[in-house]
Amino acid sequence: MASTPPIIFKRKAKPAPRTRQSSPENGGEAGTTPAVDDSPSTLAARLKNKAKKSQPKSRLSFGGDEEESGGDVFQVKKSNLSRKLALGKNAASIPLNLDQATISSHGPTYDQAHLQQLKASTPTSRPVAANDAYDVDMSIDIESAPTMSVDTMDPLGSEAIIPSESSIKIAREKRERLRKTGLSGEEEFISLSVVRKSEEQGPHPESRLVREEDELGEGDDEFAEYTSAQERIALGKKSRKLEAGKRRDVMKEMIADAEDEDEETAEWEQEQLRRGGHRTPDSRPSTPKVKQTYKPAPIPVSIPIPTLGPAMNRLAAQLTQLTTSHTSNTTSLDALTREQGEVDDREKEMREMVARAEDKRAWFDSFKEWIEGVAGFLDEKYPSLEKLEEEHTSLLRERFAIITRRRHADDEDDLTIVLGTQSTQPPVETETETETDELGHATPKLSLAVLRRERRDARMRRHQLRKPQKTTEEEGYSTDGSLPAPEASDYSTALKSLATRTKDVLADVRAEEFRDPGKGRWNAWREKYTDSYVGAWGGLGVVSVWEFWVRLEMVGWDCIEDPRSLDSFKWYKGLYTYSRPGDSEGENGELGPDGDLVASMISTAVIPRLCAVIAETFDPYSEKHIRRMIDLTEEVEASVEEGNAKLQMLTKSVAVSFQTAIAHTEALLSRYMSVHRGASSFNPETIPARRRFLTRRVKLFLNLLRWRKQFGERFGVGLMAERLIERCILIVAEGGWEVGGEEITRKVAAMLPNDIAVPALKRRLSTR
Repeated sequence: MASTPPIIFKRKAKPAPRTRQSSPENGGEAGTTPAVDDSPSTLAARLKNKAKKSQPKSRLSFGGDEEESGGDVFQVKKSNLSRKLALGKNAASIPLNLDQATISSHGPTYDQAHLQQLKASTPTSRPVAANDAYDVDMSIDIESAPTMSVDTMDPLGSEAIIPSESSIKIAREKRERLRKTGLSGEEEFISLSVVRKSEEQGPHPESRLVREEDELGEGDDEFAEYTSAQERIALGKKSRKLEAGKRRDVMKEMIADAEDEDEETAEWEQEQLRRGGHRTPDSRPSTPKVKQTYKPAPIPVSIPIPTLGPAMNRLAAQLTQLTTSHTSNTTSLDALTREQGEVDDREKEMREMVARAEDKRAWFDSFKEWIEGVAGFLDEKYPSLEKLEEEHTSLLRERFAIITRRRHADDEDDLTIVLGTQSTQPPVETETETETDELGHATPKLSLAVLRRERRDARMRRHQLRKPQKTTEEEGYSTDGSLPAPEASDYSTALKSLATRTKDVLADVRAEEFRDPGKGRWNAWREKYTDSYVGAWGGLGVVSVWEFWVRLEMVGWDCIEDPRSLDSFKWYKGLYTYSRPGDSEGENGELGPDGDLVASMISTAVIPRLCAVIAETFDPYSEKHIRRMIDLTEEVEASVEEGNAKLQMLTKSVAVSFQTAIAHTEALLSRYMSVHRGASSFNPETIPARRRFLTRRVKLFLNLLRWRKQFGERFGVGLMAERLIERCILIVAEGGWEVGGEEITRKVAAMLPNDIAVPALKRRLSTR
C-alpha cells in the first residue's frame, strides 16, 4: 500500500540583501524595464546553492541518517507580529525574488503592468513534493487522504520533511518489538569474533548493571499525554473517516483561532508598528466618507397641561418620604448618641480596668516578694524544728524502753519461778561467787538467783509504797508505767530544756506576721482577688505554710500522757477562724471557698506526728493509755472526712503496738518452753507468780477487746486475740490449772466475744 507522505512545513526565506540603486538618470525607466542580466559570479553562487540542496528525508531519531547531520535544520515558525515587523522594515526595499529586483532611486510603483508581473511570478499552487527513497520505518497501511499542513509552500523551494505522529509511534513500536525479540536489522554484519553471540550484550557485557532504558522503557508511559503515545491508529474505514473528521475539526478550530483576533491586541500592534516606523501602508482603497445629511430634531408630541390634583399628590408623597427620611435620620442620630454614650462608659470602664489591673500587678509583685521571704524563713527554720522533733521522739522512746524493760524483767522473773530457768544450769549453785577486781582483791559476785531475788524484793517494796486502791486479788493489773525517781527527774529536766529551745526558734523573729501566721497576707489575697485565690488553690498554700507553726507548737506534746485535745491549741483556733470568714467570732459560721482547713491540717501534719509519738510511747498494757488513745482517735476521726487514708495510719500504729506486745510474749514463752523439764519441786511462790503473769496477759486482752469494740475488725485485731489466748494464756494456765489457771481461763472465756472462736479454749474447758 502507498505510504502516507510526510507533513511538510514551509521554510521562510531570508530577505535578500538590498541592491544598489541606479543613478538618477535611469530612474524614469525603473518601473518598466526588466532587471539587469545576472553576473557570472551571481550565477555561480546560485548554481552552488542548488547543488547543496538535498532531498528531504525523515527527521526521526532512529535509522541510518546519523551521518547526515549536515542537512537542513527545522526552524520554528515566527509569530504574526514578528513577521509584520520584518515586513514593515523591508517591504519597501526587498522584492519577493531576485528576478524582480530593480535599481531605482525612486519608491516602488504600482501600475497595472507591474501588478500583472507580480501576479504572474507568484506561485498559486503547492509545489510537488519530491519523492523520497522508500523507508520501511515510514510505511503506513492507511487508505485515508494524506494529512498535510496547510502552510507547506516555501517561496524559495526548500522543504523540510517531518514525519507524522502515527509514523513515529509505529516506528517506536517496531523498534521495541525488535529489541524484545532480539532480532537485529543488521543481519549482514560479519563479526570478527570466533563465537557469535545470539543477542546484543551492550557496551559493557561483563557488567551486571541494568540500563535505565532497558528497565524503565523510554518514558512514553510517563509523558504519554504529551507525546500522543495513547492515540490509537485508525485501521478500519469507519475509524479512518472519524480520524479525518477530527483532523478537519482541529484545522477549523485553528483557523478560527487565527481569525479571531483581539481588537485591543491588533490595535496595540498597530500602535507599536506606527511608533517604530515599520507600519505598512494600507493597500486597500480608502472608502470615501459618506456625507451626512441634515436631519431635523423630531418635534415631541403635545401633552395636556398637568392638573393640581396629581401635583398635590406627588408633593404629598415627597413630603411623606422626607418625613420618613427625617424620622429615620433622627432615630439614627439617637442611636449614634446612645452608642457614643456607651462607648464613653466603656472607655471609663476600660480605664478603671486598666487601673485595677495595675493595682493588681503591683499587689501581686509585693505578695510575691512576701512569699519569697516566707519561703526563705521556712528554709532557715525547718532544720531546727526537725531537730527538736527528733529529740522529743528520742526522749519518749527512752522512757518507753525503761518501762518495757522493767515489765520484761518482771515477766522473766515470774516465768523463771513457774517454769524454771531458760537454759540448763550447773547442778550446784552457790549463793555467792568470788571475782577479782582491778587491784587483785577477791570480791563476792552475786549469782543470777540472788539478782532476781533482789529485783523481786525491790518490786514488792515499790508496790507497797503506792497508795493501795485495789484489793489483793487485783495484783498484776497495775501497768507500773511510772519511772524511778532519778529517771523521772532526768526526764522532766529534758522536757523543760526542750520547751526552752522550742521558744528560742522564734526568738530572733521581729515581724509579727512571721510569729503569728494568722496575720499574714493570705486573708487579704482571699478578700481582694477571690477568683485568683480559688483558682490557685490558695487554701492548700495556707496549709503548707501554717504547717511549720503547727508542728512547732506540738513539739513536747505527749498525746498519750497529756490529756489536752486538739482544739486547745492556738493553731487550731486560728485555722478554724480563717476557714469561716463570714463570722467574726468564727463560731458556727459558713465555710469559705477553701473548705475546712482544720481537717486538711490534721491530715497533713497532725496525724503523721501522732503516729510517730504513738509508736514510741503507747503502752498496750495500760488501761489509761488505751482509753486516751480511743478518745484521741475519735477526735481525729470527727475532724477529717470518712475513709481518710491518714486515719488508717493512726489506727494501724495502735494495732502494731498490740501485735508487738503479743509477739514479745510468744518469744519469751518459746525460750522457756524449749527446755524439757521433769517434775519440779514445790515452790510456794509459783502460784502468785503464775497469777501475776496471767493477769498482765488478761489486761492486754481486755485492752485489745476495748480497741476492737470501738474501731471494729481492722488490721486483724480478732486474730491477735486468738493468738494471745492460745499461745500465751492457755500455755501458762495449764501448768497450774487447779491453783488458779482454770479460774483465769474461764474469766477470759467469759470476756470473749461471740464472733471470736478459740477451739483450743473450748476443748480445754469442756474436758474439765
